[in-house]
Amino acid sequence: MHMKPGVEQSVYAILLLNMLPDKAVLPGEAISQQLGTSPTYFQKLLRKLVSAGLITSVPGVKGGFKLNKKPENISVFDIYEAIEGQQALYSPSGVLGDLLELEEPERCCLLTDLMLDAENAWRLRMEQETIALLSEKMNEQRFQEKTRKLNEWLAQKLVG
Repeated sequence: MHMKPGVEQSVYAILLLNMLPDKAVLPGEAISQQLGTSPTYFQKLLRKLVSAGLITSVPGVKGGFKLNKKPENISVFDIYEAIEGQQALYSPSGVLGDLLELEEPERCCLLTDLMLDAENAWRLRMEQETIALLSEKMNEQRFQEKTRKLNEWLAQKLVG
């Protein structure tokens, strides 16, 4: 399984937005710059997150982005689904049917149940991990100094 970098970037963008004080917004360009991503590419990710209802876009000169939901109500799977879409991770191609010369090769696969079980377990775990839980992990002792510096950077970039 391969996950696009946009999912990871989106998780960390939402973690940044979770650090904002109430009513503050953060410009997309500032988030993109901090994450080291292309601003053009990152705008596409932000639009997907807005469309999914995870974040809100505030227009205008003093505009930017902020969370649209409480961090405990945003799972990593929500972010994955916003960026990657609602596609199954596995789709049988009919190889077994061809191998055994079955009449309906596309409908027979020994891996389907296994892959479905694995995908369901993966999804459940991704749904359990929320932005609130990741924020707690980010505030652990080992990240304390870097998180303090990140908060200083945020204070300089805040709008609103």
